[in-house]
Amino acid sequence: LYFELFHSLLRQDPPRRLEWAEAEAACASAEELERERSKAGLSVDTLQFLLFLYVQQVNKISLRRSLIGEEWPSPRTKSPSLTGKSASENKNWNDQDHRAFVQSHLSDMLELLLEPEQLTASSHSSHSSLVSYEAVCALSFLIEGTMNKSRTVHPLHELALWQPCHGQNGYSRVSRAFCFPKLESWLCSCLTTNPFGMTACLKSGKKLAWAQQVEGTTKRAKIACNTRVVPEVFPIVIMSQVYKQTLAKSSDTLVGAHIRIHRCNESFIYLLSPLRSVTIEKCQNSTFVLGPVQASVHVHSCDNVKVIVVCHRLSLSSTAGCTFYILTPTQPLILTGNQAVSFAPFHTHYPMLEDHMAQVGLATLPNYWDSPMLVCKESGDTSVFRLLPPSDFYTFVIPFEMDGDTTETPGGLPHVYQKVLSQREQKVQIWQKTVKEAGLTKDQRKQFQVLVENKFYEWLVQTGNRQQLDSLVPPVVGSKQAAG
Repeated sequence: LYFELFHSLLRQDPPRRLEWAEAEAACASAEELERERSKAGLSVDTLQFLLFLYVQQVNKISLRRSLIGEEWPSPRTKSPSLTGKSASENKNWNDQDHRAFVQSHLSDMLELLLEPEQLTASSHSSHSSLVSYEAVCALSFLIEGTMNKSRTVHPLHELALWQPCHGQNGYSRVSRAFCFPKLESWLCSCLTTNPFGMTACLKSGKKLAWAQQVEGTTKRAKIACNTRVVPEVFPIVIMSQVYKQTLAKSSDTLVGAHIRIHRCNESFIYLLSPLRSVTIEKCQNSTFVLGPVQASVHVHSCDNVKVIVVCHRLSLSSTAGCTFYILTPTQPLILTGNQAVSFAPFHTHYPMLEDHMAQVGLATLPNYWDSPMLVCKESGDTSVFRLLPPSDFYTFVIPFEMDGDTTETPGGLPHVYQKVLSQREQKVQIWQKTVKEAGLTKDQRKQFQVLVENKFYEWLVQTGNRQQLDSLVPPVVGSKQAAG
């Protein structure tokens, strides 16, 4: 058995998601929307939700330690290297910490799932307490495993009903429940570190040469995936320390994968495939253009990054100066520690985008890009975010040729943003007409062209866009760029 922190609370197949999106978009009022939600049965299991709240303690920070001189939150947490030689202090990346947390808190979690009549007067379990089958089903939210070390992964409740395990976990066919002490003992004895998780990927995953090695700097791009050694439902791709590069991929390796992007600086990263989930952590001054994300995109401890994505859910914490160009059917979640966040409508496309959206069950409506929700907000302060002013809005061009039918931004743009773009286009046309009617001689046209090109070059340097254009030049033949 192994502990997995990254499962979605609500699992839906893409066709059902698209049906729900169509029904929600047709609702004319909040009351009608609520009726549709009830009809669709959109809900989360109560016991699973209790466990979800409980496991938030995995990253609990000690205020007492912060009072004796350590900074809070501590900036010195380290993520594991791709060699796996250094132990990680970042619990989000360390499956061994996940296992240790479950083993040390298993009794409390099982008691949390007990029916009231199974608890003593002091709200604890007893030797005779029974854990219901429904409770073990809820625990499958956190624990899965295999039988006889096979590659087929089963949820916990299926493993618990396996006949050879009944003597160890105390399952009774009569009561359809498990003996609390035996179940706890069985889980503790079988629980192991996730063999398909982050730590395993870092230690034994395939290293991908997707990014070039940057000369003259100690930073080295490190990318690994575990798609060749895990079941199809568990692919992970980890990208770390991509520095001053443009990295672009549309690959089978990415399809349905959990993407972890870590410490990437001053880079442009395009991952143009349908993805399962994305975590962007401790990145700076970078732009991330992502294919449709079926579950969630979480951005943590990032400064001055741009994220361009169609996703089911966006959440952010401890960010500063970040801009999100999004299309999402749920309200973006603004957690604690954010500053100067900007939201804008999704403003780009690539040829396969609409096909990829259909694969992950995402539609153009509903779209709540402009309705973020402050979670754990302090004093109701809404100044941590803004909607990007139309005057600062420009469309984004993905500079790669691909096969596909998408030729414009899915769903179009809000009127106020489209109006500004149209006004700019009119100014360009007026400028072109003015130049054409100026009656310049051939030499004057050449001189004018040189002047415009020089000014454009100055603008590229001042804005930092020259780096992006330079890095779009294809690598020379014989380079170590991988095609996987």
